[in-house]
Amino acid sequence: MKKASKAFVSAIIVAAGKGTRMNMDLNKVFIDICGKPVLARTLQVFEDCSLVNEIILVVNKEDIIYCKQDIIDAYDIQKVKTIVAGGAERQQSVYNGLAEVNENCDIVLVHDGARPFIRKEQIVSSIHDAWEFGASCVAVPSKDTLKIAEQGEFVKETLDRSVVWSVQTPQTFRYKLLKEAHDMAYKDNFLGTDDAVLVERLGWKIKLTMGSYENIKITTREDLIFAEAITLNRMGE
Repeated sequence: MKKASKAFVSAIIVAAGKGTRMNMDLNKVFIDICGKPVLARTLQVFEDCSLVNEIILVVNKEDIIYCKQDIIDAYDIQKVKTIVAGGAERQQSVYNGLAEVNENCDIVLVHDGARPFIRKEQIVSSIHDAWEFGASCVAVPSKDTLKIAEQGEFVKETLDRSVVWSVQTPQTFRYKLLKEAHDMAYKDNFLGTDDAVLVERLGWKIKLTMGSYENIKITTREDLIFAEAITLNRMGE
């Protein structure tokens, strides 16, 4: 039986968002953090991970040329097989990426382009977990007490924090499992908040892979402050 280390692994990096919450015309993944664009930092981690065989980059159609010239070529990212135009929703963007992976793909990772602080060790762990269990999500235990609201303004229920996790990316799957989940979601006209929920609809259990609180998604201007601090701290490692 093939081992996880021998599997063909494809990484779909989704970077087709807009800068709406940044109040910027620029896509957030092109913002510089200490002199290097967010997306270049994200791609570099997967480039340097020996278990990843190829990268499928999903961006806005109008950003394809810029990404090729100013990100991939400028930072010598060799593993990007193709750049795909994203869809109106993230789910469609991932589906577009799935259509471009190698025909021999065993394992596929889906990662947010705006999460540049994922570490290689977490990528490797997620691949091994997906190989063993079929599906995995990098996640961290919740630091906060979470409450369910009733009518949006009153507490209905307090969740047990010991069993609540904050899910990040990558989310990693056996390729055929994720493809089946996306096909079913398309057939049912179901739009999920992440890829894991599509797989959950098939009755599959998702393995939680320990992540890091540094693995933030850069979404708002405040996140840029944390991103610079993380970068400077890692430069000192």
